[in-house]
Amino acid sequence: MQLYNSATHTKQEFVPNHPDLVKMYTCGPTVYHFAHIGNLRSYIMEDVLEKYLRYSGYQVKRVMNITDVGHLTSDADTGEDKMLKGAHREHKTVMQIAQYYTDAFFDDCKKLNIKRPDVVQPATGCIAEYIRIITKLLDTGYAYQAGGNVYFDTSKLKKYYIFNEHKEEDLAVGVREGVEEDTNKRSKNDFVLWFTKSKFEDQALKWDSPWGTGYPGWHIECSGISMKYLGEDLDIHCGGIDNAFPHHTNEIAQSESYLGHHWCNWWVHVMHLNTPEGKMSKSSGEFLTVSLLEKKGYDPLVYRLFCLQSHYRRTLLFTWENLDNARASYEKLVARIAALNPDDPSPVDEAAFTALREEFTAALDNDLATAQALTVLYDVLKSGAGDSTKLRALADFDTVLGLGLMDRAEKKRAADAAAKKNATTAGGFTVEGEGDPAVDEQVRLRAEAKKAKNFAEADRIRGELKAQGIEITDVPGGAVWKRV
Repeated sequence: MQLYNSATHTKQEFVPNHPDLVKMYTCGPTVYHFAHIGNLRSYIMEDVLEKYLRYSGYQVKRVMNITDVGHLTSDADTGEDKMLKGAHREHKTVMQIAQYYTDAFFDDCKKLNIKRPDVVQPATGCIAEYIRIITKLLDTGYAYQAGGNVYFDTSKLKKYYIFNEHKEEDLAVGVREGVEEDTNKRSKNDFVLWFTKSKFEDQALKWDSPWGTGYPGWHIECSGISMKYLGEDLDIHCGGIDNAFPHHTNEIAQSESYLGHHWCNWWVHVMHLNTPEGKMSKSSGEFLTVSLLEKKGYDPLVYRLFCLQSHYRRTLLFTWENLDNARASYEKLVARIAALNPDDPSPVDEAAFTALREEFTAALDNDLATAQALTVLYDVLKSGAGDSTKLRALADFDTVLGLGLMDRAEKKRAADAAAKKNATTAGGFTVEGEGDPAVDEQVRLRAEAKKAKNFAEADRIRGELKAQGIEITDVPGGAVWKRV
């Protein structure tokens, strides 16, 4: 598998540190509000990566943090605490906010067929790990105390910028306009490991430490949680492109300074989901959530398909028109699968299945090219293989793509069978075809024309459908059609 590495800016052959085990860490949500669908794009793509690694024969141990303390609104060391902001907004405690939005996040993940990671660890559960790391960083000169806080000293590093180069004079390190800069830092690059002095007098979550009562900075949590559950080496670290700087840059700085060696081999970043107005966020434009998509009548898996139609390293434009196109594609795909015979008695053609599987893996081996992998689904449907072979391939590939195709197709078959039974019972005209409502309607109009003895109109409709490659056969109580 060739997988792009943000740290080297190249695609590289993926080889884990341990032959059969992939240790994977994915940055989780800050649980102060609902996740918007831009956030969820990253989790969908990380889910596909994990599932494909398993599909390829690897064991995977995936760990995710839940940020429930320490993440400030500037994404650096200034601004308002996001958790405290949520608590004030909803008149709840920080831990009530954390639990509510953690549950909401995983509800969204379930609707999107995103597998829950093997380990999910709230940041508040690993205070001892952070204190141990910070203590060593102070002892070895990589950290310093100033103004009551503990800071990482980036001047001690041979190289700080990993993913992109920045100029010191232009650097804001996530500080937003109008937010007071932290004057305790020796350098703008330095970042807080532990707060004992905060502008929040009512900071809800505090712990005793060797440096006074306080709470951890945002960046230290991922290092501590990763090392606790995955040890001192890491194969893959994932996150949205927003996390590359400063968050992941700071993780590398503190982790490798603490360990004394290289830490993570692959950094996988998912690009933004944009609207026509710009990058999606919780503070601008319509707040787009999974719940909103459902209220507007979209199956959440339509959004998953929408994401898979583009490469994860490309910025994706969200519009309702684009989502409508994805819905039409999804419904057509489900209808075509539902038209296959699940009771096909013919044996699976192993050679045909293997050839299709090789197409599928070739697509995903090329840096997780999900759009190409989707094309293989249509290749399956267009192939000359029997229905048993097609259904096996589709079910096999969907263990990675996670589109719920077999479940949705089975439900459509059941619904179509019920509709046919009801129509027959009521003495109505029954149409059987390949799941195209427009064609069904034309066949019904032809039947009405015949019933009214308007044979010229009936013949016109038959001729029009024939020109489209559709053949109609009249049967008792209705008609069947097929594409020829």
